[in-house]
Amino acid sequence: MLTILQAAGWPIWPLVICSIVALALVFERFMFFRGKRIAPPKLLDEAMSISRPNLPAPETIQQMEDSSVLGMVLASGFRALLAQPRPNPEGLKSAIEVAGRHGVQTLEKYLSALATIASVAPLLGLLGTVIGMIEIFGAQNPTGASTGTNPAMLAHGISVALYNTAFGLIVAIPCLIFWRYFKAKSDAMALSLEQSSERFYQHIKVHCRPE
Repeated sequence: MLTILQAAGWPIWPLVICSIVALALVFERFMFFRGKRIAPPKLLDEAMSISRPNLPAPETIQQMEDSSVLGMVLASGFRALLAQPRPNPEGLKSAIEVAGRHGVQTLEKYLSALATIASVAPLLGLLGTVIGMIEIFGAQNPTGASTGTNPAMLAHGISVALYNTAFGLIVAIPCLIFWRYFKAKSDAMALSLEQSSERFYQHIKVHCRPE
């Protein structure tokens, strides 16, 4: 591997950095989406149960907010009722929607960076290809003699060009696949959050009141 990196020349190092960053982002998103910090299965039912007819204690609301993305959305509704016991229904719904949008941003965290790497990696590979071609043609002597008189320089230029092109695609293709996978997963979970938020809003609007 080190031999390939040396043969590819300095243009490949930005691609190496991109690949390391992309790997870290993919690992982080896998851990995030596999965990229970988005929407624990029974959280909505528990929140509706403990808030009938009175609101839970502030400590319980704080624990709910810290537990997951859905918990943050549900806690925003409770906090809106605590701040204003008889809020305007539109104001209550707006508070939950604002928290929901923040939750969606949490779901989409780092996805734009992954998409950027998927877009930039082929361009970096193309840059390395161009630099390799420049080295090939730059190896010609002032009389216009062919690079065939310098096989080592010719081989180096070709290796720079091909290795960078290949490595750029190797980085970009998995990044694009993972970006589409995480984006689809994020959209599905955002829809689930929206449905849970609507159920919760209808519940607290009718059943909840401060103690």
